[in-house]
Amino acid sequence: MIEPIRLDEITRAAEIIESEAIQTPLVHSAQLDEIVGATVVCKVESLQRTGSFKFRGAIHRLSIIPEADRTLGVVAVSSGNHGAAVACAAQILGMKATIHIPMDTPDAKRQLIESFDADIVTFDRLIPDREAPARTQAAETGAIFIHPFEDRNVMIGQGTAALELHRQITAQHQQPLDVLVVPMSGGGLMAGCGSAMSALAPDCELIGVEPELADDTARSFATGRLVRIEQPSTIADGLAITSPGTNTFALNQQLVSEVLTVTEKSIVEAMRVIRDNLGLQVEPSGATALAAVLDRSGPESRWSGLTIGVIISGGNVDMTRYDELLELGAGGRVDQG
Repeated sequence: MIEPIRLDEITRAAEIIESEAIQTPLVHSAQLDEIVGATVVCKVESLQRTGSFKFRGAIHRLSIIPEADRTLGVVAVSSGNHGAAVACAAQILGMKATIHIPMDTPDAKRQLIESFDADIVTFDRLIPDREAPARTQAAETGAIFIHPFEDRNVMIGQGTAALELHRQITAQHQQPLDVLVVPMSGGGLMAGCGSAMSALAPDCELIGVEPELADDTARSFATGRLVRIEQPSTIADGLAITSPGTNTFALNQQLVSEVLTVTEKSIVEAMRVIRDNLGLQVEPSGATALAAVLDRSGPESRWSGLTIGVIISGGNVDMTRYDELLELGAGGRVDQG
């Protein structure tokens, strides 16, 4: 079983990545507070380098690769954001990167990966083992495989987002968070952030969120064991995996109080609220955590009077698709994909 992640490991990671990673802003809107009936502060990881929190884990993991091993390069499998983060980190460190992505990866994410001079290999999203070709390449070439969430040092890097958030909320509001709401895919972001918050603010409740159409983590929490689902089709492509990680699930079972699910329509409405109240354009995955908060708001909601932290995890979305989603959402129907 994976060892618990210690706060000093996350603090050290923050020192390692500080020259490359952006300290992303914590944003607040009185209008959003009124809608929710609570104080809502959003950690805007969509403004992180490469457009998502994934850069934190990637630059930390690649930075600790010994110089002698860097000539072999790195390999990653990704729906987009992890791939872009690994490609960017590799370029910074003078390493070669090969990124394996689904054939239907959104153009914005594919083009971002290409901009960092990474080689791209495509695969059918529906294949049973999407990691197999990348692991075979790593085994044959000696390149280092960088897992998007199961790698402990990737998780530690992601935890720097919560470390920053805690410092910012304490400085700006002079009080810790009551609740932290985090989107969940493989579980690496929550494993890192939950580990940080359990040390920094032990009374802070940790809540994960995923789409109803990609509810592998919710099902796993309900049964107490890893559940694998069919490849999901959700507008939140960054959260469309079939099962949590073995390591992340083991950690998150100890940290997370609840995993909530949200509809496609709720995700689009959260994108609209973020645009209208925070002035940000984010991808569906990035709006998923706020969608859960909005869904459960009201005069006597579970959030009433609390200080809630929400991680906006990413912003890489094709603008044509973004406009299409918001237009469809306004009409009450959102197509998946």
